[in-house]
Amino acid sequence: MTLITRILPRKTPSLLSTLRAHFHSATPNMTLNLESSIVAANEGYVSKFSASDENLLLPPVKEVAVVTCMDTNIMPASALGFKLGDAHLIRNGGGSAREALRSLVVSQQLFGTKAILIIKHTDCGMTTFDNPTLHGTIKKNLGVDADGEDFGAIENIEQAVRDDVEFLKTHKLIPEVVRGNTTGWIYDPKTGKLTKVV
Repeated sequence: MTLITRILPRKTPSLLSTLRAHFHSATPNMTLNLESSIVAANEGYVSKFSASDENLLLPPVKEVAVVTCMDTNIMPASALGFKLGDAHLIRNGGGSAREALRSLVVSQQLFGTKAILIIKHTDCGMTTFDNPTLHGTIKKNLGVDADGEDFGAIENIEQAVRDDVEFLKTHKLIPEVVRGNTTGWIYDPKTGKLTKVV
C-alpha cells in the first residue's frame, strides 16, 4: 500500500487518481480559481468583521501558545473556545514541538505567553508512513535525494504527545514557569473531543 492510499479515506478510492492528476498537472487555472474563492470569502468575512481593541493587542489575551497538527479536520480555535486575539496557534505536520520551538520561544520571549498546549489527534496522517517510505516517494516524484531528512513520522500518538511535552519541559529555551504550564492532549476529529494525556 502506498503512502497516498494509506492517507486517503477508504470510502473514496477514486480520489487517488484525482490526487495524482492534480499533483502532476497543476495549472495556473487552479491557482486562479483558488484565489477567486478566497477573495470572495474574504469579502464576506470583511462585511461582518468586528474586532475590539482587546482583540487587537499583540500579546495573546489568554497567554497561551497551542501547537497542533496542520490537518484540515482540526479547527483549534473553535475546538478550544478561543476567539480572535486569545492565543498563538502554531501548526505543522503532526503538531511537532521540535518543529515549533522557534515560534514558541518568540511567543514567550516577545509576547509573554506562559503556557503551552501540545495537541495531536487520532487518525493522523503522520502515522501512515516512515522516513524511508517518504524518502522513496520524494525520489520518485521529484528526483531528489532526501535520505538525510527526518519528516517526523509518528508511531504512537499518545507516546508522541508525552515525548513532545518532555522535550519542552527539559529544554533550556523554555522558562521554568512555562514548563510547569505545558500539557499534552489528543483530539478526536470524529467527535471533537479533547482528552488530556499529560
